[in-house]
Amino acid sequence: MPISVAPPAAAFQAPVSSRPGHWRVEEIDYAAIDPALVADDEVLFYLLASASFIETGSDTYTRNLSEHYAAYPELAAWLNEQWEPEELQHGRALARYVQAAWPSFAWQTAYDSFFAEYASLCTMEELEADRTLEMVARCVVETGTTTYYQTLRGLSREPVLTDLLGRIRSDEVNHYKHFFKYFKELQAHQRVGRARVARVLYGRLQEMRESDSDVALRHVWAHKGMLFPQGAQRFEDISERVYRTVSTRLPADQAVRMLLKPLMLPHRVEKWLERPLARVATWVMAP
Repeated sequence: MPISVAPPAAAFQAPVSSRPGHWRVEEIDYAAIDPALVADDEVLFYLLASASFIETGSDTYTRNLSEHYAAYPELAAWLNEQWEPEELQHGRALARYVQAAWPSFAWQTAYDSFFAEYASLCTMEELEADRTLEMVARCVVETGTTTYYQTLRGLSREPVLTDLLGRIRSDEVNHYKHFFKYFKELQAHQRVGRARVARVLYGRLQEMRESDSDVALRHVWAHKGMLFPQGAQRFEDISERVYRTVSTRLPADQAVRMLLKPLMLPHRVEKWLERPLARVATWVMAP
């Protein structure tokens, strides 16, 4: 479509509202979970429980994004009809796993406490005013979730969990591809310079050091009850262990490749930057 003569909203191709053959929570064999492989893994518990909270609350973000892109009905439709349902499914799937593996954890009570704080942080003011740059911010977030679930999958020794995390990671890769595609279409219609793109990339990476996961971790800690009586005795201790575990396993090279794409640099420049930026990404994304 020759977008140079088309209205901005018409630049987008209509997305498929639901992906044929996409997995469902009912396909996960929760009855086959081997509790002995996960029950004593304190760090894994915090990683999974906090992720389940954030994914379950993702519809709050969707409402803001849909409003932000109201002038682009096809993009808003994809957010509402594919992105949100898949993110919420991740939340349901992870919550069921956490409840099956650690049945004494009061998941709903802890989530309600988390959401009371989290909802107040999800405001329109948190979005980039420039819609092209907000797509850059979305690419940063999806880079973080993709590498996070890949890291968790690498940590998993339990087959049901490994399967579940692989499915979620694949979804996050697909979401990144959609956001990057929409970024390119917006960029083609009303270009923003690389310097502005780079500022958003770096700014959002810095924000990830004080991210939603910190809020989620605090509420998991506050409601863990009698779990792990011989484990961490202070929140600061478990927080440090969680982030240290992620930082040592984070696929930084992959993260950098994904983060560099919105800059649309020549291939040789991307390759030259990948290695030094991988060290920076490890520090920034997982303190």
